[in-house]
Amino acid sequence: MSAIDDELMLQAEEDAKEVEFIRESLSDEMKEKFSDDELYYFIDVITEYYENSNFFEKVPEDAEWDDLDFTPVAAYVVKKAKKEKMGDFTVEDVMHVVTADLVYCLDVLDDDDDE
Repeated sequence: MSAIDDELMLQAEEDAKEVEFIRESLSDEMKEKFSDDELYYFIDVITEYYENSNFFEKVPEDAEWDDLDFTPVAAYVVKKAKKEKMGDFTVEDVMHVVTADLVYCLDVLDDDDDE
């Protein structure tokens, strides 16, 4: 395998872990609303939003996570999913995924800091 293939395999494994974490974080009702394919899609779109909006670069250093408004992230996912015919979702429902995604990413960053 080439280095690129290895990196793609690692990313696929990491994405699978993230989807599993998000699924476990959701209520039973939410688990039924979203397929794994939709969760993979949401992760990609959430990441795209963060990268294109410079969301985290705009956050003051002393800000608490609880004080941040992630509604624009969920709204972006809902709008893009509808446009790309991935489904009709509500901002409220997608917000559960956005929140779980953030918790997962913060846990990963925290684990990286521990190494």
